[in-house]
Amino acid sequence: FGSEEQKQRLLPGMLGGELLGAYCLSEPQSGSDAAALRTSAVRSGDTYTVNGTKAWITHGGHADFYSTLVRTGQPGPAGISALLIDAGTPGLSAAPPERKMGMKSSPTAQIHFDGARVPADRLVGEEGQGFSIALSALDSGRLGIAACAVGLAQAALDQAVEYARNRRQFGRPIADFQGLSFMLADMATQVEAGRALYLAAARRRDAGLAFTKQAAMAKLFCTDAAMRVTTDAVQVLGGYGYTQDFPAERYMREAKVLQIVEGTNQIQRMVIGRRLTGGTGR
Repeated sequence: FGSEEQKQRLLPGMLGGELLGAYCLSEPQSGSDAAALRTSAVRSGDTYTVNGTKAWITHGGHADFYSTLVRTGQPGPAGISALLIDAGTPGLSAAPPERKMGMKSSPTAQIHFDGARVPADRLVGEEGQGFSIALSALDSGRLGIAACAVGLAQAALDQAVEYARNRRQFGRPIADFQGLSFMLADMATQVEAGRALYLAAARRRDAGLAFTKQAAMAKLFCTDAAMRVTTDAVQVLGGYGYTQDFPAERYMREAKVLQIVEGTNQIQRMVIGRRLTGGTGR
C-alpha cells in the first residue's frame, strides 16, 4: 500500500532484519470492534499529531517502528488511516509488559501517544484507507497463526506419542490400550487436517486469489485443534503432564492465545458466515 518512494526509502531496513516492527490496531476499548478505534491523528501542514492508546501490542516497547491505525476522519471504518511511526518519536511511550499465561518470551504492552508528531510522509496509502489495509494484514496474519497452531499441536502430539510408547502400566506400554491409542489417532488427524487446510489457503494467497474466507477457516480450525490436541496431550501424560517437568503444560497454555489473536474465533465464524451468505462487512 505504500508509495514507490516509501518502498525505496523504508523497506530495506524493515525487511533486512536490522529493525523490529509492531502492528498497532487494538485499543483498550476496541478489540474485535476494530472500527471503533479512537487514537486520533490530526494533520497540520506536513505533520500529524497523534494522541491515544493502543493495546495488546506484540513487541511493544521493543519495536523500532509501529504500523499504527489512527482516526483521521469521521467515525467508522472510512475515517481510519495508517501511519508508520518510529519508536523514537517524542510522545510515544510503552507501558509495562502484560503478565500473560503464555507467550512469555514475546513482550506485549500498551503503546501511548501523547502529542506525538509524525511526518505526513509516513502516511501509508491514502487517508481513509487504513481499515482496508488493516484487514488485509489480518488475512495474511491468520495464515501465520494457523501455521503456528499446527506446529504447536504437532509438538504436543509428538510428545504424547513418545510418552505413550515408553510409559508402562499393567505390564505393557499405555499406547497399547485402545482408549489411549484412539485419542492419539484423533489428535494426529486434527493436526494433518489443519496442515492441509492452511496450506490450501496459503496457496490461494500465493496465486493472487481471494482467500479471506479460507484464511478465517484455517485460523478457526487450526487454533481450535491446537487447543484440543494440547489438552489431550496433558491427559496422555497424566500427572506428569500437569507439571513443568514436561512441556505439555506449556503447550496447553500457549495454545489458548491462538484462539484470541488476529481476530477471535468467534470473529472468524462471522467472517466465514458472511462470505457464505453474502452478508456485509469483513
